[in-house]
Order: sequence, then structure tokens, then C-alpha cells
Amino acid sequence: MTVEANPEDVTEAWAKVMAAAGVNRVSLGVQSFDPVVLDSLGRRHAAASVRGAARAIAGAGIEHLSIDLIYGAAEESNASWQATLEAAVNLDPAPSHISAYALTIEAGTPLAADRRRHPDDDVQADRYEITDKLLSAGGLEWYEISNWARRGNECRHNLTYWRGGNYRGIGCAAHSHRDGRRWWNLRTPERYIAAIEEGQTVTAVAEQLSPTERALELLELSLRTREGVPEDAFGDRLGALVGDGLVSLRAANGGGDGSGSGRSSGRRAVLTLRGRLLANEVACALADGRPPEPVAEPGAKPGAEPGAEPGQRKHQHQMQRDYPSRRHLPLS
Repeated sequence: MTVEANPEDVTEAWAKVMAAAGVNRVSLGVQSFDPVVLDSLGRRHAAASVRGAARAIAGAGIEHLSIDLIYGAAEESNASWQATLEAAVNLDPAPSHISAYALTIEAGTPLAADRRRHPDDDVQADRYEITDKLLSAGGLEWYEISNWARRGNECRHNLTYWRGGNYRGIGCAAHSHRDGRRWWNLRTPERYIAAIEEGQTVTAVAEQLSPTERALELLELSLRTREGVPEDAFGDRLGALVGDGLVSLRAANGGGDGSGSGRSSGRRAVLTLRGRLLANEVACALADGRPPEPVAEPGAKPGAEPGAEPGQRKHQHQMQRDYPSRRHLPLS
């Protein structure tokens, strides 16, 4: 059982309560160990509180510690990001799982209004390469685009998302999925609470995937992981992807093709490090060359990618949400 927490909110008493309730994994929203970066992100904690939280969690007998990091802030340098990664890996007790996400721009936020602080794709790509190198050297293996773990400590609920499993989300903005039907709740706490008090549904949007759409989505999700997809999923594009160094071919482990069909394949196509930086483009080859429709945040202009300049970047390095959604269908 996992509980997410901010470092400044973790105390010895809190950790003991969590352990008594059966929690055996805590995910800390660390984001950075650099005080300048933390301040720019509006975080209240300091590096010392992260270390204190880690000790309290371990002292309560909670076995697994995961930490979340964010890279790409304007106030961050390659050197400061490397220092954050080194501090994370060398934390005592050491985390068994680290998630590192590229900073994204949310429409309507102060960060969105200040274009000088928008992350640069190429800078984020450089930070991602630094991340993979240092975390791998620290004993954490890449298993999904934004996630690294010590062997056997992969996040099981996230694996459920990437394998197309069923899950139920409770609370504002929570997402749920069951057998191809996906829905998510009202985003703001105020609207969520008001709907409950008025006896109304808290579901904001729902969509039903067709069998074809679901099969494609399962391949897109599996491509994000080290499990990859069956080599025939790319058809005649496979050779070009291998030749460009975007995917490598590996022997299948245990059969299954990632599509839920139960078919087996002799080899799997797995993203290389370069392929991870261009994962969206590689995924387009699964969709017969047709890019998925983007999901716009409320208030964003149709077709606009916040923070992006016109033209092709060196790296189209975009980390997708855990909950993929190519279209929104209003509830009837």
C-alpha cells in the first residue's frame, strides 16, 4: 500500500500511524534538493526535511521509499540537477524507486504566463540523459520512460496503468478505467465537494474505447516500458526505427505481446535511450503514421502546445500523463 506525502508533512508520529494502517511504501514529492529550484517551484520544504522524512519512514518499519523529482526549471542547471540526482541516490536510507518527470506548463498558472521560465525541449532532453546515466549507475533500472527502480521494486499500480489494467480513482481529478471505459472526476476540490453535497455525479468526462482503439492504446502504453511491443507491431517501419537507433530488438520474456491478446512474439521492440527522447514520434508508427490527437488543458488554445515554439525541435521530448486520452467524450 502506497501513500504519497510532502517531505515537510512527514513526522515520526505520522509514519508510525501509516505503518500501523498497513502502509509499506511512501512516495515523497521531493522535486529537487536545490533550494533555489524548490523556491521557484513554490515548494515549502528544504533538503534537510527530505532526509528527516526518509529516516522517520524507515524508523517506522515502512520498507519501501520512492521519491518524485522534476527537471527543467529555468533556475536549474545541469550541475544542480546532477547534484539533486546524487543526493537522491545517496539518501540514507536509499530509495528503492525514483520517478523523474519533465516540468510541464499548466495553462492558467503563473509559470504559464512567464515565457522566460518555460522549459526548453533540448535542455530537458539533456537532463533526461543525465538522469538515466546517474540513476543506472546508482543501481536503479529504467522500466518506464519516467521511472527507475531497484529490481523487484517497480511501482505495481503504475504498471497497472501501462498494462491497460482496471483501476478506480477516488477524489477530485481522479481517473478510473474498466475494460475500455475510462472516466475522470471533477478537477477542483470545490466543484467536487459541491457535486457530492448536491447529490450529483462527480464524473466530469468519460470515454469508451473501441476494440481497435484499445488495442492501439495498449501498444502505445507498453512501448513506454522496458517490456516494449512485439516486433511486428511496427510493420514495415521496424527496419527504419532500428536503423535510426530508436528501438532495439530483444528476446521476448514469457510470451505475450502487450496487447492483451495472449499472442506470443519471438522478439520485442524496446525503446533505446534515444527512442525514449522521441517516444511520441516512435508511437506514431504504431498508429500507421497518424499522430494521436492532443489533449488540451482547460483554457489552452486548440492545437497549441504550451511552452513550445513553432517549428521542429531537436528533441520532441514530451512526457505523457499516466492516463493517456486522445479524445474527450462528454457524458450524455
